Amino acid sequence: MVDELVDARRTEPAFVLPEREMLEGWLEFHRTTLLIKCEGLRDDDRKARPVPTSLLSLHGLVRHMAEVERNWFQRVLSQDVTAVPIWFDPTVDDDRELVPLDDADWETDLSVWTAECETSRRIARRHELDDVGVRHGEPCSLRWIYVHMVEEYARHNGHADLLRELVDGNVGW
Repeated sequence: MVDELVDARRTEPAFVLPEREMLEGWLEFHRTTLLIKCEGLRDDDRKARPVPTSLLSLHGLVRHMAEVERNWFQRVLSQDVTAVPIWFDPTVDDDRELVPLDDADWETDLSVWTAECETSRRIARRHELDDVGVRHGEPCSLRWIYVHMVEEYARHNGHADLLRELVDGNVGW
């Protein structure tokens, strides 16, 4: 039944809104979607990588998105050189935040992701959509970052849909 899939924490933005409000609304929608996809599972299920050819797990996606939040809002927009990666280490493995997860603690990592989202919100509030940071020597606007973040979450939420279905059979939301 459709009503069972409704979660008051996750609402689509209205069809007509000012640009910034719409971008922020869709980003929040997708942040909440990822959270919902991970709820109600045991740790082993969140860490499961049910697609044999993939490193993706629900837990790993939350870690990945914490890194993505930090990168775009702190390192790119704010140019904060002290915002070092949390798990990512390009000298070891490009997907360090995804695996290994054996010793990863869900509550700790969820708190990290939640804190990164809040830091991103705080940084964004200090900027206009046309304000720019720098990515690989090129200017990058907050507007572009918002669009990219919506795209990044939407893509990974599609992965999360499939992972969740493979782990426990739940579909939708």
